[in-house]
Amino acid sequence: MTQPFDPLECRSADARAADLARDLPAQIARAQATPGLGAQLADIDAAQMRDRAALARLPVLRKSELVGAQGDHPPLGGLASIPLGGFDHVFQSPGPIYEPGRVSHDWWRLGRFLHALGIGSDDIVQNCFSYHFVPAGMMFESAARAVGATVFPAGTGQTELQVRAAADIGTTAYAGTPDYLKIILDKAEEMGVRLSLTRAAVGGGALFPSLRQEYADRGITCRQCYATADLGNIAYESDAMDGLIVDEGVIVEIVRPGTGDPVPEGEVGEVVVTTLNPDYPLIRFATGDLSAVLSGESPCGRTNMRIKGWMGRADQTTKIKGMFVRPEQVAAFVSHHEEVHRARVIATRDGEMDVMTVQIETRASNPKLYEGTVLDTLKLRGKVELVPPGTLPNDGKVIEDLRSYDQG
Repeated sequence: MTQPFDPLECRSADARAADLARDLPAQIARAQATPGLGAQLADIDAAQMRDRAALARLPVLRKSELVGAQGDHPPLGGLASIPLGGFDHVFQSPGPIYEPGRVSHDWWRLGRFLHALGIGSDDIVQNCFSYHFVPAGMMFESAARAVGATVFPAGTGQTELQVRAAADIGTTAYAGTPDYLKIILDKAEEMGVRLSLTRAAVGGGALFPSLRQEYADRGITCRQCYATADLGNIAYESDAMDGLIVDEGVIVEIVRPGTGDPVPEGEVGEVVVTTLNPDYPLIRFATGDLSAVLSGESPCGRTNMRIKGWMGRADQTTKIKGMFVRPEQVAAFVSHHEEVHRARVIATRDGEMDVMTVQIETRASNPKLYEGTVLDTLKLRGKVELVPPGTLPNDGKVIEDLRSYDQG
């Protein structure tokens, strides 16, 4: 690894645990002082919240709950530790959901990502994330400032002008969604304009291997991050290209969908994040995204946890026979039986009728043992299939819809 962004990246496991034991109680106490989380965390002794095991006992805050919370405590849901006037920006994402922001040094912590990509004071970053309503543009503007780069605030659209500006000012790095860079590059070729781009920091969409390779063939190193408007940077790629390294300003857990229970290392589950940002202390914030923890440390020398990256959505709510079946209900079914390892609801069709099959990982041999609990928890009758432990796919799915919606 080149010079680290800061000493936090290379901490030992003991040092990271000691810092967590110091920082987490203070963050829980901040959350307890907010109107949005105060009642929920009222009975918690913040001083005892010193490690991941203690954190895992706290309730999960789901992104879907933010709209309601912001209606009760406008505009930030009572989740901020400072008044709205203490922030420099307020943004609106679809929902609508409002998020705060500040111009203080690297508030969203994406500077670490740009540094890992090799962007620094000699670079000019063409920032093609939106500056309007949503925070993405300001997030990457803040990141570029953190590494000393110059920013051209391009925003989205007007591709010909994007090409002309990149050529005129000598843009060396791109920030934006993965696919928009290709539009700019193709337009530059069409216009006969040569660009000086050598690096691309992308997010907000899937970076497919074929697209990454196309950029590499054009002499552009492309790396991706995983960030959200609420949390800022969660994880990012380094030159090792071996998973995404969790940012030092958050605590990431992977939990079984529909619960707050951490899953074993390597098992796919929902990404739950606790941020150490003192201004906006989100505790166990469920992103709705699926991922899994990778074992060991990154070959690049950064020592924090790594995750595989985005692996789908955890919200698998599906309507079967006119009734919604939710991941929380599947989790409730599993919790009723100690001998059940995992369960998976599968929706299919038989002629014009919906069929629900519940596959259950267990060493038991009598399906009738589970039919009553299936009805009680899922509110539907379904076929029960027993399978040996370890049989169900490790993909984070607890509800799978195999019905065809093709109208052709």
